[in-house]
Amino acid sequence: MSFYSYKNANAQSSPGCICTNALDGLNQRICIQTKNVYDSCLQQEQLDDVVITVSDIVPVLNNTSPCRPESNSRPCNCACQGNTCNCSCGGCSSPLTYQEAVENAENATCPLPQPCGQWTFESCRSSTTAGTISNLTIDRLCDRPQFARVKGTVSIPIDILFTDQRCQEWMGRGTVSVVKDVLLAIPDESIVPFTLESLVSAICVSGTYIGNCQFEITICVTIVLKILAEVELMIPSYGYCEIPPCEEFAENVCDEFFSLPLFPQQSAAFTTISGCECANGTAAVNTASNGSTTWSSCTNCQSGCITNLGCRSSTCSTCSSCGTTCAGASSSCPRCGSAMTTNM
Repeated sequence: MSFYSYKNANAQSSPGCICTNALDGLNQRICIQTKNVYDSCLQQEQLDDVVITVSDIVPVLNNTSPCRPESNSRPCNCACQGNTCNCSCGGCSSPLTYQEAVENAENATCPLPQPCGQWTFESCRSSTTAGTISNLTIDRLCDRPQFARVKGTVSIPIDILFTDQRCQEWMGRGTVSVVKDVLLAIPDESIVPFTLESLVSAICVSGTYIGNCQFEITICVTIVLKILAEVELMIPSYGYCEIPPCEEFAENVCDEFFSLPLFPQQSAAFTTISGCECANGTAAVNTASNGSTTWSSCTNCQSGCITNLGCRSSTCSTCSSCGTTCAGASSSCPRCGSAMTTNM
């Protein structure tokens, strides 16, 4: 199972939100090797009338194409080298990526067509979040210690989707270049040098084909520049992760049914006090109105009560399968969907 599997009973040791004191469980100081961000800045802008030259054009073979391969889509596109894989996984309605279009074209069952006639722009977006920086100059400022003028050209690779005169879809690659001239805090000289990296994202608003494999586009660009250095940091730790065993994929359609109790559960007996039923006989206080219904809260059992109607279900429910605890009465677990058991 994974950290987030509903079968994982040790949810308190899994990554995620901290529901108690964040200091509970800190037991050691550890040294980690990571990239430290010394400074960073973000700029977003709209670029108009940008001319993009399209290259490496491949056809988009959809399910209606006579040349489509037997399997022309994959849940995730992964590039693996050694024991490391970089994967890009789209959602159910995510558009086809350029790499997937290339793979479909390579596996096509018949000769591929060529673009013909007038091209019509459809869309474009950045193909990666890593930009390429060129023509970089860093000039320290004498009147502002540890600051420098950082100037360079950030190149953003984009994928362009268009159709030809026969309404065949095509996808090609292009590059948007943006000149940046900003101020950033630069650390002092050291044995380990700092580096400059860019995080980019872009999406097209409109575009027009102007001939010779070129489009004139309007594009929205986001660029984040970061001053980084590989460092060793001392940080507090909760200790090593307890890695759960992998959960084999299976269609366990009976899990939810088997998680139900064998016999019907009997509610605990209640004592009525001051118009509110409470499991431990404590009077209700802290009334509040919600429309036409008046609610009260018992000081000890913390049960919500409807005046003159007896005690509502407890405000704490526990899943009968994965042990997830939720505030309020609930019939099904928000984590695994199994039946919830009310705690009185």
